Amino acid sequence: MTDDILAEIHSSCGMKNSIIGGMALDRASLQVSVTLITDSAYTKDDYNISYGVLRKYVPEEFSLDLQISKVTPDTAMVKRKIYTIMKEKFPALSAFLEEKDISVTKTDGGFAFSVATVRSPDGAAETIKAVEKELKKHFCGDFYGKAVKADVDLSKIKVETEEAEPEYVFAPRTFPVTNFLPIETAEAPERAVYMSDYTYASESTYVCGRIVDISERAYIKQSTGEEKPYYIFTLNDNTGNIELSYFPRKKSIDKIRALAVGESVVCKCRSENKKDRLWYTAVTIDRGRQPEDFKMEKRPSKPVPERYHCIIPQPFTDYTQSDFFTDDTIPDCLKENTFVVFDLETTGLQSTPKDGVMDGIIEIGAYKITGGAIAEKFSTFVNPLRGEPLPDKIVELTGITDEQVNSAPSYKDVMPDFVKFCDGAILVGHNVVNFDFRFVDYYAKSLGYEIEKKLIDTLFLSQKLLRLANYKLNTVAEKFGVTFNHHRAEDDALATAKIFIELIKIKKSLPELL
Repeated sequence: MTDDILAEIHSSCGMKNSIIGGMALDRASLQVSVTLITDSAYTKDDYNISYGVLRKYVPEEFSLDLQISKVTPDTAMVKRKIYTIMKEKFPALSAFLEEKDISVTKTDGGFAFSVATVRSPDGAAETIKAVEKELKKHFCGDFYGKAVKADVDLSKIKVETEEAEPEYVFAPRTFPVTNFLPIETAEAPERAVYMSDYTYASESTYVCGRIVDISERAYIKQSTGEEKPYYIFTLNDNTGNIELSYFPRKKSIDKIRALAVGESVVCKCRSENKKDRLWYTAVTIDRGRQPEDFKMEKRPSKPVPERYHCIIPQPFTDYTQSDFFTDDTIPDCLKENTFVVFDLETTGLQSTPKDGVMDGIIEIGAYKITGGAIAEKFSTFVNPLRGEPLPDKIVELTGITDEQVNSAPSYKDVMPDFVKFCDGAILVGHNVVNFDFRFVDYYAKSLGYEIEKKLIDTLFLSQKLLRLANYKLNTVAEKFGVTFNHHRAEDDALATAKIFIELIKIKKSLPELL
């Protein structure tokens, strides 16, 4: 709605760069108050035209109070804002950035600026475009930026190190192996490690589970040129899957060939890191089973970090409402609980591991709702450490570039801060159950954190409360007059937060947590 209002005002009067500074609704007096901010002198005609445009969007029973303020930012204000944007959104690129590295000059229609970075100017071009876009959200006028090479001797920079969080290492969970029958060895293991916990390199670890898949393949022995068989086993122990390579001994090959899908085996394994993933090899294979009464033991979580280290949440105030004619009474259930509404952008749609591979997170946007109001923001690009370019379809869909991702902190640095941001909160998202939470859960667990699963899905909630042609985020947002830049995590998360509040106003209670 606000975009439509501004577009009409810009095309109708002399306030070409005006923005909406605030909207408020007083139901007691049936009055809507709107503040417009402009960077140029305005006339009585400008006021009357703007009033007429706004009047079309306000129901007849409400009066309209319009205030216009002329606010022209100076170069110091713009410089401080650029510095804040760089530090919040591009921490890796701005690691050595100081305010003196930013130059701002006034132009006829706005401001021109330059940012000195340790990276090449071409490599920072996308970052500068993102900064320009952010500046237009806060100030009137046009902004034109460029990156210049910083004259910095990195070898002389002293980096202050902060005190590290206490290291926490949890022991892998295990269960007893039963019904052992030898195929290759008489060495009966007492216990096997949960496959879900076998995420480390080792020379000797036992796993036990049923065979999900077997395939026989061949390789050429280099010393003799002889073709030899080897096997790929996929095993499951009700905690996870593991894919094992196995090179059989001649004396046991017939027994290995006799194994079938559904049978249970115990394997002595070794694991090693290759190309950013673990590869597992079975050293011996024998028959063995999980206990009949096996119940998965809950894994203890790594403690929530004591402080933020990489991404520091920012206070947030929403000056516009999703629909300022909707009942603004906040139900007690919203005031009495804390919610984190979040959205992710990822390298693909693979939300569960397949053959040990999972798509990566490239952006996190989240807003914390406390006391019934959106009060805090957590936003960052994320480097998924995949060592390959983003898929073209993801770049086209999101507008996120390799430069933005490569200069961002890694998921290993971001996830602990996000775990802290979510601590004690109910998590909310649009399709959060089947997509976003799976990514967060997977990458948090990979670092030893267990996020409590308390979820509200606005997709499911919308389906129960609304009658729409479909329940995509942009369709539901349109229902409540929420405008946003779709397929960017920060914008999608804010839109979802506003939608969530409106849905709970309708329902007047929280749904059952998922």
